Amino acid sequence: MRILIAAAILSALALSPASAKMMACTADNMAKAVAAMGPEPTPANKELAAANTEMGNGKMKNACMHYMNAQKLSMAK
Repeated sequence: MRILIAAAILSALALSPASAKMMACTADNMAKAVAAMGPEPTPANKELAAANTEMGNGKMKNACMHYMNAQKLSMAK
């Protein structure tokens, strides 16, 4: 299941343009953000990891909250 999600993440990233505006809280957009995470631990990456965990647990509302926080943190650079 996780391999399938990872494949969907990578394919969504390859087919979508980059954007500087806030994106809607959808599984596709979260997948794009997770795929773009860098190797170094940053607050935004930690929020995306928390969003991924919540989405895996089926708690989409909490996942969206973490995703929006990650977007705000990544724009604050």
